[in-house]
Amino acid sequence: MRLALLAALMLGACSPAAVQQAGPHHPTIVSLNPCTDAILAEVADPQQIIALSHYSQSAQSSSMDLAQARRFAFTGGTVEEVLALRPDLVISGNFMSPPTVAAFERLGMKLVQVPIARTVPETIAQVRQLAALARQRGRGEALVAQMEKSLAKAATSDTPLTALIWQSGGIVPGDDSLIADLLRRTGFINFSGAKGMGQADYLPLETVLADPPQVIFATGDARSQEDRMLAHPALVQMKGIRREPLDSALLWCGGPTIIRAVERLAEVRSSL
Repeated sequence: MRLALLAALMLGACSPAAVQQAGPHHPTIVSLNPCTDAILAEVADPQQIIALSHYSQSAQSSSMDLAQARRFAFTGGTVEEVLALRPDLVISGNFMSPPTVAAFERLGMKLVQVPIARTVPETIAQVRQLAALARQRGRGEALVAQMEKSLAKAATSDTPLTALIWQSGGIVPGDDSLIADLLRRTGFINFSGAKGMGQADYLPLETVLADPPQVIFATGDARSQEDRMLAHPALVQMKGIRREPLDSALLWCGGPTIIRAVERLAEVRSSL
């Protein structure tokens, strides 16, 4: 049954209407990861991108502008869907299951897995990597220049302030994360990292009360679990803590996303 479905999809994919046409020297691409979606939308020609991931179609999981993302087709990421699109190149994160990786390899599809960037140098390297794969090095360098310009503009020599990134239920970032690197570059100290906490650890409210940060960046809305915990009377009554909203879409992805992230962090830092 599965082989029959694959055969049917392959036959259907042979139709000229099934595949967008890129230039002879520019490969067609399917992206299965929201972080690579955002970078490719900037460095590749639109006709090179056959589909982005379904994550970029949702405000809860997209790291790019929804209107921009919805100009492209999208895929759920199954092998059958991608096979039918017949891209020259498939780009994903590094959490793809081994059976799926093996299926792409058996079908002779070129798969490149891109891990989550943990530092600014890593995300700059990824922009250049994806631009090279798309054979658009000039566009990659243009994006890198924009990123570096925004980072330089957001830099400050003022005394760093302690800042807590508060996610759902009290999840916090460790120091080995991109958002922690961006905090350091915009005049903050990652509160949870300074407490010895790692990526996605849970920060007890008691720790915050015992030694409060100077700034709390809350990534949820007023109805979310994190804001209910931050509304604890003991914390509300404490003086000298600045609370600021931070879009959760700015936490994980590099590339063009860090431009918006550092602008937001610098905006808060300059207001203190």
